[in-house]
Order: sequence, then structure tokens, then C-alpha cells
Amino acid sequence: MVDYLTGFIVYLETTKSASANTIDAYKRDISQYLDYVINIKKKNLSDISTSDVLDFIELLQKKGKSESTIVRCAASVRCFYKYLIAIGEAHQNPALGLKLSHEKKRLPEILTSEEVDLLLSQPSCEDFKGCRDKAMLELLYATGIRVSELVSLNISDINLELGILYCRGEYKSRIIPVYKDAIDAVMNYLVLLGNEYQLDSNRALFVNHNGGRLSRQGFWKIIKQYAKQAGINKTITPHTLRHSFAAHLLENGADLKSIKEMLGHADISSTQVYTQIVSNHFREVYNKCHPRA
Repeated sequence: MVDYLTGFIVYLETTKSASANTIDAYKRDISQYLDYVINIKKKNLSDISTSDVLDFIELLQKKGKSESTIVRCAASVRCFYKYLIAIGEAHQNPALGLKLSHEKKRLPEILTSEEVDLLLSQPSCEDFKGCRDKAMLELLYATGIRVSELVSLNISDINLELGILYCRGEYKSRIIPVYKDAIDAVMNYLVLLGNEYQLDSNRALFVNHNGGRLSRQGFWKIIKQYAKQAGINKTITPHTLRHSFAAHLLENGADLKSIKEMLGHADISSTQVYTQIVSNHFREVYNKCHPRA
């Protein structure tokens, strides 16, 4: 069973080109599933039925797992059996026809343009940390990249002269334009970074106080701090500026295909959620401002 898990991880890395976060989540899910198959069902993986998988889902529900976690676990099991079929260890996918009551997908929260300006104005550029934080926030909103992509950037990935960012995404690499204020913020930060460390092109662009690459968790704390400091009463996550970037572009006339390319989405359906966000925003404006609404 352990060999199946190891092989599955390799399958995700090579065949599926899955991100590190996806691999970690699927690894946890399938570890639980294998424990269920071995210790509870006491069956071979090839003998598992759809009914058995539903029992596994019910077990997760009894443990109090969230609906989104359960939906992801079902997807993990479905993908796991695709791998087993590919290597000849199973002949059918018992999770393929699984019917789950998906929770209503909540639209991502976005900031207004005024709130973005307020958030970006919070870091004080009087020291290294302030300049770094300002550069990170500006670059996130300028490009809409994921936080995992932000902290993976090297100095060579941004061309300050041309005003472009080279981003190695989960599905494909992409080149994204960067507005002048963000370029200026990165330039100011790099001056201070150069005073502390040698500016090698392969060095991490954003570093922590020890000079190592900043982590996603580290950035989470940073954006939470500035959101609180700005008095923004919304649930802000590291993804909030990415969502705001996309919604504001769409709101100001950008086409979905261009936004999809800049975000690095594999499918246009992932980008279409922003049309609903913008539509809801316009409806709120209409209801608030139209004299007969």
C-alpha cells in the first residue's frame, strides 16, 4: 500500500504536473483512504465498490470534516484510481460516479479600488521590511500571481527596464506586464536588498530577516497585519489581491481570455467566476445609486 502512495505522488508530479500544495493535500487524503481500506474495510484496492467509497465519505462527515474537504477527498480518491488503472492495479474507478451534495460555492471576496489603495499605502518604506512588504503587495496586485508564485520568484524573473514579470506557474509559464508604481517599489526594495546581500540573479527576490526565501505562511502574517492596520473589515487572504486584480481588470473592460492568460488558469471556466463578481458589484451600485431602484 505504501508503494501505491509513493507511486501516486510520482504520478501527480510527472503525469499531472500538480502543484506542491495539491500533492500535499492528495497525499494526506489518500493516506487516510488507504488506512480506511486496510484497517476498516480490510479489502484490496481493486475490490472496493462505489458503496465502499461512500462509506469513506460518511466516515469523514462523522469526523466533522468540512464539505469542501470532503469534496476534495472524493477528487483525490477518483484521481488515485485513475493512477491504479493506469498501472494495471484496478479495472474500474469506484469514485467515478460518486454523487456528492456540493456546498454552494462562495464567490471570492474582493477589495474595492479604494481598499486596495489603502492596503498598499500601509507599509512604511523607511526600512528594509517596509520596502519589501510594499514591493510584494504592489507586485501581487499588479500581476495577479499566486502567493506561492510570488515567494518562488528570483531576482532574474522581473525585468525592471521592460516592466514585465516572468512567472513559472502551475500549468504553464507566462509573462505579465507590471505597472510603474510596482516597478518603482521593487526597484527601491532591490537597492536595500543589495546593501544587505549580493544581488545574484538566482537569489530569491523576497527574503526573510535571515536572508532566506520568504514563505507563504510568512506572507500570510504580513497581509493580515496590514489589513488590520488599514481597518479593512473583510476576510483578507493571500489570494484576495489576486481576485481583486482579476475583477478590477474585468470591470474596466479587459476580456476574459486575456485575464485567463495572466492568471495562468488552465481552463476559462475558472476565470468566468469573476464575471459573476463584477455583475454582483454593478447590481449593488445600481441598487444603491439609481433613484428608482
